[in-house]
Amino acid sequence: MKNVFNFSAGPAMLPYEVMAQAKEEFLNWRDSGCSVMEVSHRGKDFIDVAAQAERDLRDLLNVPDNYHVLFTHGGGRGQFAAVPLNLSSQDQSSLHLVSGSWSEGAVSEAQKYNKPVVVGNVSEKDGKQFVEKPAFDASWSEAAYYHFCPNETVDGIEFTWLPEAGDVPLVADMSSTILSRPLNVSDYGVIYAGAQKNIGPSGLSVVIVREDLVGNARQETPSIFDYSLLAGSDSMYNTPPTFSWYLAGLVFKWLKAQGGLEVIDKRNDEKATLLYTEIDNSDFYQSQVHPANRSRMNVPFQLAQPDLDSVFLKKAEEAGLMALKGHRSVGGMRASIYNAMPVEGVVALVEFMQEFERTHG
Repeated sequence: MKNVFNFSAGPAMLPYEVMAQAKEEFLNWRDSGCSVMEVSHRGKDFIDVAAQAERDLRDLLNVPDNYHVLFTHGGGRGQFAAVPLNLSSQDQSSLHLVSGSWSEGAVSEAQKYNKPVVVGNVSEKDGKQFVEKPAFDASWSEAAYYHFCPNETVDGIEFTWLPEAGDVPLVADMSSTILSRPLNVSDYGVIYAGAQKNIGPSGLSVVIVREDLVGNARQETPSIFDYSLLAGSDSMYNTPPTFSWYLAGLVFKWLKAQGGLEVIDKRNDEKATLLYTEIDNSDFYQSQVHPANRSRMNVPFQLAQPDLDSVFLKKAEEAGLMALKGHRSVGGMRASIYNAMPVEGVVALVEFMQEFERTHG
């Protein structure tokens, strides 16, 4: 098999050890003679898998007891609708910090269900994209929730500070940054994440929601998005994406075996530092994001000679460096270096960038 490093933004690469175990178990899970995809989600064996996955996720994030952990359908975009339907009425406002494409998408969806108010946006500092922390305004205090996305996959913008929200529940779209570093779950009312970046394959979403925010869903809320129904049925209200849930459980065990999120955090710092150092030390490569807001998970960069983009991508693929094309709305290149990307993959990319600049610069 060809040895490659997959820099896809999502669905993204999974840890090799996880994939190897899934391959080993694929046709004969737990000596049952069938695959985990073929067993009932209500059977004892799969319920054990689901419960263990939740325990491991709770351990990794130190999730307090007064939070529900839900495994759901619909991806991040599904939660763009589920959050306002569960947390707000049609006449209420929701606050939105817009730092890129995904937080902007949350505003567009919220317009169908409440009255969204944009309280912050991307600005410019030193000629780079920058996100300034908005000061809390007392007029915001009646809002149903405050939504933000701490890491923007398309734009490569990340910030680690928390918005000032007063008593308004914070809602974070952590699809592309969850499990990349430790966090204090108690700071949030809702955390949600599509699985296909740092958790597992696509088709699964995780929602961590504070108990007092459950039970207020509107009558028109689809049952599969009703946090109360999901919590009351242990996320088994209808058939869940069982294979994705099983793989997510393997990823959680892998993270714990690595030493937990403190170790993963340091490794992610190392990878991002390697790549950004190469970009900053070269006139051939450029980053349009201010250093204060550079994502550790998604690193967009541009060539000083854009006419070489297609050559760069072709040569990179030949070298086993896959999926480096930037998002269609941004262009250029993008290296997504989630938890599963080993340091060796980033080293290989940096060495390729150096050689490409030497031969084409």
